[in-house]
Amino acid sequence: MKEGITLFSKNPSLMLQYLDVLLKHSNFTKAAKDLYISQPYLTQVIKQIEQELGVPIIDRQSQRLKLSEAGKIYYHYLEKQNTANAMLTQELSQYTHPDKTTIKLGVLQSLGSFLLPLFLPKYLQEHPAVNLILVENIPTVSEKLAISGEIDFFIGQNPETISPSLRLETAKTESYYAIIPATSPFFEKKKQQLSIGSIPIKALLSSPLVLSSPGSAIRNQVDSLFNKYKIKPQIILESQNIITAVELATHGLGLTIVPTSIINKLTPGAYNLYPLSSNLISLNYFIAMNLTKTLDSYENDLVESFLTIGK
Repeated sequence: MKEGITLFSKNPSLMLQYLDVLLKHSNFTKAAKDLYISQPYLTQVIKQIEQELGVPIIDRQSQRLKLSEAGKIYYHYLEKQNTANAMLTQELSQYTHPDKTTIKLGVLQSLGSFLLPLFLPKYLQEHPAVNLILVENIPTVSEKLAISGEIDFFIGQNPETISPSLRLETAKTESYYAIIPATSPFFEKKKQQLSIGSIPIKALLSSPLVLSSPGSAIRNQVDSLFNKYKIKPQIILESQNIITAVELATHGLGLTIVPTSIINKLTPGAYNLYPLSSNLISLNYFIAMNLTKTLDSYENDLVESFLTIGK
């Protein structure tokens, strides 16, 4: 990249917005109107970036405007810079707001997407002096960070294998449900929930499946059922985000297995909910901290707020 980078290169969020709107409309005039700027100004911005990079970022030869191959590289660069800027701002917030108490909370991104909304909004409303920083990593990394004290807390699922160097508080045990799409032979019309025990577990697990990726706590438990019943699963698709698996299941791709906290957020549709016996599979959420950590009042309230899940 040449010297003399403009404001637009230094502001990846703004540049991403310009490119997204331009590609959406495939027209400079319509895009400029949507962005509340003039068409000549938008054209000048794109040309100036292309001059800086030394390559065109917009393919103007195709029927619809699209990113050139170099433009795709630049777009991904902007995304990375935007994420890095957001992370820097978050990390610095503990120093830019010294009047606030900073708490670093580790969590798997897919777990946080459905678990954190169950308790965190209320906690933060009641504790405006807390600056909460989410550190999203896979569980093994979060566990190490909690042991070293680089994060204050680590939220996870099923605490059986957690290091003895961590102290755990466990929320209420959750049961599981199978989401049975309308494409399944087990689907029953005009019913939302089926009776527990009405479907043989081996037949259920032998169905086409949409599951969370290997390594997640939910997947580990489902895999244990495959091993227990000696089933070679028919997995159509795997996703790192359990919400994606749920959406695909409710739209007919295959059966999936999820905890109650997710089921409670679903709207009725062309699928059945089938409760699984807690003797087969159940889920415990936990919050972990360094064994030697002494909690202040804000941290203690966070733990207490977490423990309200499922109550």
